[in-house]
Amino acid sequence: MTRDALEALDRLAGGLGTAVLALFLAMAWSVTLVSCLTGVGLLALPGMIGLTRSVAERERARLGRRGEPVISPYGEPAEGNWAEQMKAAWHDPSVRRDLAWVAIHATMGLVLGMAGLALPIMGLRDVTFPLWWRLLPAGEVGSSLGVRAETWPAVLAVGLSGLLWLGLALVLGPRLAVLQNLPGRRLLSPHSSVDLSARVARLTATRAAALRAHAAELRRIERSLHDGAQNRLVAVVVTVAAARRALSRDPEAADPALERAQTAAEQALAELRGVVRGILPPVLEDKGLSGALSALAAGSAVPCGLSVGELGPLPLSVEATAYFTVAEALTNVARHSGATRVDVEVILYGEALRITVEDDGRGGAGEDTGGGSGLAGIRRRVESHDGVLTLSSPEGGPTRLEVVLPPAS
Repeated sequence: MTRDALEALDRLAGGLGTAVLALFLAMAWSVTLVSCLTGVGLLALPGMIGLTRSVAERERARLGRRGEPVISPYGEPAEGNWAEQMKAAWHDPSVRRDLAWVAIHATMGLVLGMAGLALPIMGLRDVTFPLWWRLLPAGEVGSSLGVRAETWPAVLAVGLSGLLWLGLALVLGPRLAVLQNLPGRRLLSPHSSVDLSARVARLTATRAAALRAHAAELRRIERSLHDGAQNRLVAVVVTVAAARRALSRDPEAADPALERAQTAAEQALAELRGVVRGILPPVLEDKGLSGALSALAAGSAVPCGLSVGELGPLPLSVEATAYFTVAEALTNVARHSGATRVDVEVILYGEALRITVEDDGRGGAGEDTGGGSGLAGIRRRVESHDGVLTLSSPEGGPTRLEVVLPPAS
């Protein structure tokens, strides 16, 4: 519950920031609309629409960092003279939805953000009040609500009230954050009438990439079986046949042949196990995603801190993608980053699964062009589930990899 409250506090603070921007934007719209009565504000309308879109995009990015991505509904910017731009804006439902969001977020979002931040601040202030109340000037001693407290019983009551505020912050914080984000998720997502051809094209491309990755994976498995395990098994058959012939002619020579056959069989079994692990790690079936990730963290070459939230039942394909994402990320950290520590966090954020891998290495990471491994391979796996991968790796570090897999996966 404490983790949820802290994350909610982070979301409320971010929402408060965009709410302040929305408030200034609403004030600017008011001035512009009033000035339109004189004709002066008409020339500013295209710029105001662009500014509104910029603030709305900022909110979409904020919502996408902490949950399922909010798709931008905007198409190509309207061209032509002022009249043509205004006509396009008049028929664009995203303009009206952006303005409705500005009005709601500048009021309700601002109030919810301030309330969500005020609760823990008031709680900490009143809980610690008995430690410093004597330092206040006479006549200014009181609780967060301004109730005077100048005797020890009253001061202790203020301290107990601080526990109440903290309790309310734990319980109400996540709910306030969800309520604050609701208008943005409802109004800033594409309207049903918006042409989603670009979205369909992107999905088509990711599905095609997924099919290519699947074909490449089948070829890898075939090569592993043909060049590895199959050759080992052929060697076993040949060696056993030679041992059988030696038993009738020279029994003492049969023992080394049988030993070679046993060694080849053990190697074939080990290669088969490696192929199976590459398809779907057995540890996922045995221990679930949490246990599988714990095994990865324990075997990491770089000291790894792991935090796994309450995940509940997930589709097997999502669990496999999450497992291979963390496994490949830890391998990249060990090989290229020079890090001394890496932290992995896997949580459900709303209904989406969010995976974060952050190390303290040298940074400068980029996607390779190899076939199916490294960051490019991770991106292909993620996009095949319609997920989003975000990489931040400035020179000097740290490197932060974040993957969000939507519930539709």
